[in-house]
Amino acid sequence: MHLHELKPAKGARHKTKRVGRGTGSGHGKTSGRGQKGQNARSQGFRLGFEGGQMPLAQRIPKLPGFKNPFKKLYDVVNLSKLSRFEDGATIDAAALVEAGLVHGNREIKILGAGRMKRRLSVEVHAISNSAREAIEKAGGSVKVLAEKKAPAEEKAPSPPRGEGRGEGQTERKLR
Repeated sequence: MHLHELKPAKGARHKTKRVGRGTGSGHGKTSGRGQKGQNARSQGFRLGFEGGQMPLAQRIPKLPGFKNPFKKLYDVVNLSKLSRFEDGATIDAAALVEAGLVHGNREIKILGAGRMKRRLSVEVHAISNSAREAIEKAGGSVKVLAEKKAPAEEKAPSPPRGEGRGEGQTERKLR
């Protein structure tokens, strides 16, 4: 047998359907596409079209990232602003609002920018480490109102996947 003698198997090749070549063929006029509608059009529909539903590309956010709904917002006060209080004074939310340093509708955080010259007793919701050190170095005291909870006792680590539950079943299957 030679290459020029090779032929496809019987029934493997089909003639292409010639549509739109007159009504006598049975595939004329609308060429088997029916009357009107989306499937009768030649263009079809554009890439990403979802049948009128809002496309995925328009449903997802335009920019990356997200807004954290649990973000803590603080009114911030620097150490340098605390020098207006008298030596030995107790500074809490009410004193800071009265002095005009905060608005009073948020929790308060003390930051360590500036020098601490006076001995103050500070009661706030949060404080930076540098501010705490500066206040305590000057002889003052710090009380954090909403101290973060200590982590609960650590529970035993869960066994790796494939171990633990259902061990007996796998052994029975293997036997």
